[in-house]
Order: sequence, then structure tokens, then C-alpha cells
Amino acid sequence: MRALNGFRRQSALAAFLAVAGLSGFGVSPVRAQTPAAQTPAAQTPAPDAGPVRRISIDEAVALALENNLDLQVQRVNPQIQDMSVAQVRTNYTPVFQSAIGLNDQTQPPSNQLAGGATSITNTRTNFDFGVNQLTKWGGNYSVGFNNARNTTNNIFTNFNPQLNPNLSLSLTQPLLRNFRIDGVRQQLLVSQKNREISEVQLQQSIALTSRNVRNAYYDLMFAIGNLTVQHQSLELAQQSLKDNRARVEIGTMAPIDIVQAEAEVAQREESVILAEAAIQRTEDALRTLVYNQTQPDFWQLRIEPTDTPVFRPTTVDVESAIANALRVRTDLEASRRQLESNDVNIRFFRNQTQPDVNASVTYFSQALGGTFLQRDGLGGPIIGQNTTSYPSALRTMLAGDFPTWTVQMQVSYPIGQAAAEAQLARARLQDQQARRQLQSQELQAAAQIRERARQVTTNAKRVDATRASRTLAERRLEAEEKKFQAGMTTSFLVFQAQRDLNQARNNELQALLDHARSVVEYETVQVAPLGGSVGVTSTNTGTTTTTGTQQQQQQQQQQ
Repeated sequence: MRALNGFRRQSALAAFLAVAGLSGFGVSPVRAQTPAAQTPAAQTPAPDAGPVRRISIDEAVALALENNLDLQVQRVNPQIQDMSVAQVRTNYTPVFQSAIGLNDQTQPPSNQLAGGATSITNTRTNFDFGVNQLTKWGGNYSVGFNNARNTTNNIFTNFNPQLNPNLSLSLTQPLLRNFRIDGVRQQLLVSQKNREISEVQLQQSIALTSRNVRNAYYDLMFAIGNLTVQHQSLELAQQSLKDNRARVEIGTMAPIDIVQAEAEVAQREESVILAEAAIQRTEDALRTLVYNQTQPDFWQLRIEPTDTPVFRPTTVDVESAIANALRVRTDLEASRRQLESNDVNIRFFRNQTQPDVNASVTYFSQALGGTFLQRDGLGGPIIGQNTTSYPSALRTMLAGDFPTWTVQMQVSYPIGQAAAEAQLARARLQDQQARRQLQSQELQAAAQIRERARQVTTNAKRVDATRASRTLAERRLEAEEKKFQAGMTTSFLVFQAQRDLNQARNNELQALLDHARSVVEYETVQVAPLGGSVGVTSTNTGTTTTTGTQQQQQQQQQQ
């Protein structure tokens, strides 16, 4: 019987060590080849029946990148920034303006020279249009084409109807202030930098989501492996209870000794219940990161990991990792983009301290057409007329026969300290502050990488230590069982040895998964800042999971 029990423990332990799957630096995930080669974690059913989805860690990450709601929210931010850039660019859009009007006025004559005996009627019809636009050098131009047709009964008018087409061109260009950069160009450059920052933040969210999914996957693997361990521990206690009852029947043990074995079985049944609840909790944490909540079986779907752990000692290169992080880490890249945005503001405010010197050129060309009335004296009867057509008037306008040119330069400069000088000083102080913050971020990044590298090395050593501890716990249990058979020890010590073996098995599994998590953390910290400890997601994902270490501590408290 003792040999059979020893063989059962060895077989269960060999299967148990294949529970978790590691993916990352120095860890190779191994997929199950056939359904017959399932791990004990996969063979242990979840408490609630439902559809089962067998999934690897890489598949989980891929699904999360597609379905994660927080990532979908983050992906909208660059599009919003694109709209901000497009909105600023609309300042350079040409504006077309037009006006059509009719004015009819009748007024009484106020004197003999008013032009009418009883009333004077003037009618004006106009059709005007033009284009104006800001230029990329801080200036603006406008082109206007105006047309008017006037009719009147005024006897002193020589043209009736009278056509007045005219063309106007205007260009204003700053020579100092607003020449190299102005408010619109500042907004455009800053909005473009904000667009780049939003893209960097999206990459950071992707990296952190991948890290959170992997840690949640490892948490589920630990919960399943822990349930297997608790079942094995319960079987040992049940076998001891069965053996003790047999001894009581043959009279080699007192009936009171059965009570301790029954209490041990009850306590380990409670541990199994807690382990089953931990599986449900970690499944929910993983499903909220990975799957689309709109699918009908979202909460009923059982997740079954297919990866198993294969531990490989890893040598980390801290200096190379730090150099890589200083080059590509998302928070540092976002800070550098912000510094570039600060440089734009400094350029703008420095430019605003210069005198406001504007040069402008205006050209105006007009023509006159319509019907010319030749009168006999002032206000006399019409004795002849000559008509100038509208096309003829347009040709005269375009030929520039009656031009008007205006060239001027305007200069303004505040007497005393200008507001731009204070804004420039403030922008420079903010830039100095941002550069110090970037240096602090670089220092923190280096410290975080060194710490994560130490964790990789430490957890690798823990694997060897816990493996040796588990082997010794097996031998101790075998020794206690032999001594108990010989009457040299008590059942209490046997149960204690069983509990120690249970803990040693959990410790070995925890060390394996902690090494996997530390590798994930070591890789992620080179790309993005970590917002929390292992197994706790950052604010980007909005999901919190419980680590295997926390589950183990809860289990120890229950025991």
C-alpha cells in the first residue's frame, strides 16, 4: 500500500509540474499535442458547466488586441487628433463671398437742383463676389469683383442706366512679427505633436494590455494548478482517514484519533472550494480583457489554457535593456514630443516680442458703362445718347485704364513690457521643467529595468529552490508514513507533512509562474511604464486581477 501511494504521488507531481505556460524571454510555451496529453489543470473541470474555449497565451493576446474595449477607446484618440489638425488647417481654406442686392429709393426734392420736380427715384442692383485667404507666411490676400447697375429719374444724370464694374486686389504681409510663425501655424504644429503623442499613447496601451493579458493568463493557470494540488492534498487526507478507520476496526488505534483525520479532510475540502472560486475569479479577469462582451455566451464561456511551462534559465543584459528603453519607451517618447511642442510655443512667443511691421499693397480698377445721355444744357432735354455695353466696360476695367494703387507700411510696438515677453518667460520655465521631468523619467526607467532584471534572476533561483524543497517534502512525508506504520510517530505529524508537501507543490508552481511574470514585466518595462505590480493592470485597461501570490496567501490563511 505504501509503495502504491508513493507511486501515485510521483505520477501526480510529474503531471502537476506541467500546469502553467510561459511565454516570453527565456521561456518556451509548449502546446498540447493531442487531447490525450492534457495537463492535470485541463483535466480538472471548472465548477460551472459551459462551453469551453481552449486558448494559448499568444491567441489570448491577439484576441485582446482586437476585442479589448479600453483599446478600442484608445484607438479613437488619434482619430480625434486628426480632426483637430484638420480643423486648424481650415484656417488656410479660401473663403468665397458673394452678395446680391436691390435698393430702390424714392425721395422728395429738397431744392431746385435736386434733379426732379415732384420726386427723385434711384434704383441700384448689385452683384458682388470675391475670395480671401490666409497665407502660410502669416499674411492674407483678397480679390473682389463688384458689379452695380443704377437707374434714376434725376435730370442731371448723364448715364441712365449706369454700369459700374470694378476689380480690387489686396495683399497684406507681416515682415517681422507673425512672419516666421503666427498663431495659426503654432496651433497647427502643436496639434500635429499632440497627434504624435496620442499615437505613442496608443502603443503604450497596446503594450500594457498585452502584459495584463499574459499576467491574467498566468493567474488562471495558477488557479487551475492550485485546484489540482488541493485535490491531491484532499485525496491524501481521505486515504489517511480510510487507513485510520481500518486501524480502529482491528484495534490498533483509538477511535478518538479518527476525529483529527476527519477534521483534516473537512479543512482540505474547504481549500478545494476556495480553489474552485479562484478559478472563476481569474477566468472573469481574463475574459474581460480578451473577449467581446456582446457574444451571447460571454459569461458562461470556460477558458482552458493550452500552454504548459518549460523553464529555461535566462541571462539578462541590463545595460542593453536600459539603452533600448531610453530609445523607445513610450512615456519618454511622449515627453520628447511634448518638448518639441514646447519649442514651438517658445518660437511663437519669441516672435511675438518683435515689432509689428506690415506691408500692404492694394490695386483698384474701375470702369463706367451704360447709356450716356447728351442734354441741351444743364438738366435740359435729351438731344442724343450713346451706349457703352457691359462687356465693353469689363474690357476697360481689365485693361486698367482707370487704376488706383495704394502701398503702405504699418509699424506698431508697445511702449514698455509686452504681454508676449511674459508669455515667453513662462514658456521657457515650463520647458526647463519638462526637461527636468524627462531626466527624472529616464532615471526611473533605468531603476525599474534594474529591478525587473533582478526579479527575473531571483525567480529563476526560486524555481531551483522550490523544486528541491518539494522533493524533500515528498521524502519527509514518506518517512513520516513509515514511522507511523511502525508506531513511532503520530497522525498529527503525518498530516503536517502532507500540508507541507501541499505548500511545497504550490510554491514550486508559484515560482514557475512568477518567473514567467517577471520575464513579461522585464520585456514590457522596456517599452512602456508599468502602472502597478505584477497581475494588477494599469489604469489604461481598467481591470484588476489577483496574482497567484495573493491567491496563495489567501489559501495559507484558510489553512
